[in-house]
Amino acid sequence: MPTERLSMRKFREVLRLRFELGLSQGQIARSCSISQASVSNCLKRAREAGVSWPLPEGWDEARVEEALFGHPLRRYETRRPTPDFAYLHQELQSHRHLTLQLLWEEYRQNHPDGYGYSHFCELYHRWRRHLDVVLRQEHKAGEKLFVDYAGDTIPIHDPQGGPTRQASIFVAVLGASNYTYAEATWSQGLEDWLAAHVRTFEFLGSVPRLVVPDNTKTGVSRACRYEPDLNPAYQEMARHYGLGVLPARPYRPRDKAKVEQAVLLAERWVVAALRHRRFFSLSELNQAIRELVEKLNQRPFRKRTGSRASLFQELDQPALMPLPVQRFELHHWTQARVNIDYHVQFDRHFYSVPYTLTGERVEIRSTATTIEIFHRGQRVASHARSRQPYQATTVNEHRPKSHQQHLAWPPSRLLGWAQSVGPATAQLFAEILKSKPHPEMGYRSCLGILRLGQRYATERLEAASRRAVATGACSYHSVKSILERSLDRQALETPPSSPPVAHENLRGASYFDPSSHSPGPEPPLYSAKESEC
Repeated sequence: MPTERLSMRKFREVLRLRFELGLSQGQIARSCSISQASVSNCLKRAREAGVSWPLPEGWDEARVEEALFGHPLRRYETRRPTPDFAYLHQELQSHRHLTLQLLWEEYRQNHPDGYGYSHFCELYHRWRRHLDVVLRQEHKAGEKLFVDYAGDTIPIHDPQGGPTRQASIFVAVLGASNYTYAEATWSQGLEDWLAAHVRTFEFLGSVPRLVVPDNTKTGVSRACRYEPDLNPAYQEMARHYGLGVLPARPYRPRDKAKVEQAVLLAERWVVAALRHRRFFSLSELNQAIRELVEKLNQRPFRKRTGSRASLFQELDQPALMPLPVQRFELHHWTQARVNIDYHVQFDRHFYSVPYTLTGERVEIRSTATTIEIFHRGQRVASHARSRQPYQATTVNEHRPKSHQQHLAWPPSRLLGWAQSVGPATAQLFAEILKSKPHPEMGYRSCLGILRLGQRYATERLEAASRRAVATGACSYHSVKSILERSLDRQALETPPSSPPVAHENLRGASYFDPSSHSPGPEPPLYSAKESEC
């Protein structure tokens, strides 16, 4: 194993003690806490390089090192081609299966006299270290709250012997004081996500100015490095509490290093501490988590005075914003497209919107009691929430004028108009509506007859209706034909009251009345004349 090179500070001190104070090599070795061989090697290099004491003006440690040992890459640069490290780095970032071994082999194909594999890798990693620098984040008091879910879960057993459910662990930490909050939720869905935020603010008793979440689908609808799109419900919660949401950049865990560390602490001091306990309800688990979180916040720091709780009271608590008077009420946001009947479907029920939005995409905000529909940020409809499946809640003003006029013709209104024309027309309408399986099926016939009233006089329409009822031709086409052929102007023939022909074989109604006959022998089936025929 090669001997570690002395620092330039040690070299300068050896030269000073030798040439300025005239000490022996043994004395110099004891004074600098190095071996005599190292002192001898240092003085030898100084003689060979022509370096004496005092050093020339302006010589720093880098200049002394270059004079004694030469530039570390100079002798290689003169006879070996230097790889294009920027190109190598770009290739490694673009192809996830690419390795330095393959890049080195390609480099040696183009430069057979190039560096060996180990030196090639050393030079690349030395170049790359200058890229992977980390900005030290300075957190202002009361500014940022970092939130995330832990990777580990805690099982909750069913007392009745049912299946075991895994509870997720929500973790939040303040940037300045590291004051930590944790709780268990049944899932990482939107309701549990927002409810955990609300309980975090109530635990703190105040609100930060910014919340920094991960790019989880629950909080961020579309992850983007520059303009992430927040979930509408998450954004509405932020407006309610007067704070901002600043999602971390995708694939940049250092943006939320605070919560990453807090998650690690929660897994060590909460999840691991509860590994031998069995829980049968979420409330029982959260009670145990609260006790451990309180213990974690009161735990003294190792390398600084105080604890998370004392720093919170000193730094964050005075700088946080107060809680609003009302607690945030969760609203569910969904998107839908307006159907051709100007209704949108939500939870198996149909709600109307203005008919001009047919085919447009709208947003639905729902609560336990109301349904609000927004188009481009403007509320266009509001309904009381209905739980009746496959039924419709419709506002009449949302319909077009033609639909409103069509629905404004119930049977009573049609019969009332017909009565204003005459009793025959009213009877005609009643017969038409009665002849259909459903009255609405006769609306068009009645409306057609109403339109005929615009072309013909009321007297003619009444006469045509009287003829249609008398002949049993109760339809729009029959009335139209009567009016076009002027049959309404002809006298209506009445059927004769007595048979036109008298014959002994024609019997009246009294013959078929049993009460009009005295009991006796039944009459013969045929008369004498009939039998002779």
